[in-house]
Amino acid sequence: MTMRIILADDQELLRGTFRLLIDSQADMTVVAEAGTGRQAIELTRQHVPDIVLMDIRMPDTDGLGATEIITADPQLTGVKIVILTTFEQDEYVARALRGGASGFIGKGISPSALLDAMRVVAAGDALLSPTATRSLIERYLAAPQLSSGSVPSKLERLTAREREIMSLIATGLTNSQIAASLYISETTVKTHANRAMSKLQAHDRAQLVVIAYETGLVRITPRDG
Repeated sequence: MTMRIILADDQELLRGTFRLLIDSQADMTVVAEAGTGRQAIELTRQHVPDIVLMDIRMPDTDGLGATEIITADPQLTGVKIVILTTFEQDEYVARALRGGASGFIGKGISPSALLDAMRVVAAGDALLSPTATRSLIERYLAAPQLSSGSVPSKLERLTAREREIMSLIATGLTNSQIAASLYISETTVKTHANRAMSKLQAHDRAQLVVIAYETGLVRITPRDG
């Protein structure tokens, strides 16, 4: 199946470069281009793509606002949004993920890494660049950590296995890595992850990451210095 993608960036030259790259792939195609946040919303509703590659700073409505509107639309629940920007700041990362974005990567990424990122997101995995991941983790360092055996009320509806897999997702492991570490199938990992998302009303796996940090499910060791 061909992955259908919308490009949302106010720089026409950059969109053209991305289009050439993406259309050169057998499993991907660009179905539309948007130069503003408002256009991104309208074109997403029109085409219902698999992925929107979204810049942050755009006229009319910025990429973060457009992301929030798209992910709140019940008709667009299958659309994944990957934020692509030069501004990897923690407030952008947090808002993007809270808004339902499935990934957050910097414009300095290599062409092959960008293509891989979209495939990762399309497969159902959350994706953050290393810089964005560090920023997000540091933002939630102040979250209370779980004491042994304690479970925040927000997580009480999850089974122990669902919490375990959620915590592994939050550390950045893929389905295959989680499956290998727990000696279970990838299908089982996906089933538990999907149940956790449903119970927590999380739009995407990336939102499970945010919830894991907010509730203290994931234990963080601050970096030295």
